[in-house]
Amino acid sequence: MKNNAFRVKNNLTRLIIISILVVGGLNIVLPKTSEADFILDNYAYLTDLSITQDNTILSKSSSPETFQVNKKIRMTITAYSSTPEQTDSTPFITASGSTVRDGIVANNLLSFGTKVRMPELYGDKVFVVEDRMHSKKGNYHLDIWFSDTEQAREFGSETIYVEILEN
Repeated sequence: MKNNAFRVKNNLTRLIIISILVVGGLNIVLPKTSEADFILDNYAYLTDLSITQDNTILSKSSSPETFQVNKKIRMTITAYSSTPEQTDSTPFITASGSTVRDGIVANNLLSFGTKVRMPELYGDKVFVVEDRMHSKKGNYHLDIWFSDTEQAREFGSETIYVEILEN
């Protein structure tokens, strides 16, 4: 239930941002928060979406990638956001050097670039390992990045099977 609400809010946020970008020329002042910085930093990601009939947001990508499940690992799933308290002094840069965005996860066992799915929580959505966690978390812990600190807190903790994918 909370995942569907997150998806709806996430898609609504994208629609609003894209609408603002499409209209252009407006003097809109975004608040100086980590979320506003995230939006501005991820302009390229947001412009890779297109608006179609009935205001549906679709990716401009031509065809979805297909993946085979290499193995399943039982992991504890938690969430984090871009705050110095939860990361380090560069909260919008992952350990692999990329900018945080939807679909990023942190893990100490898997290599950077490893694609994973969590069907029990997110269905067919594919996540990519691009960040690391404190060593005390161990190898069988996966942290999902959220743009909203409150949503990350509300996520809590789940123990599920994570699918490690092969491209």
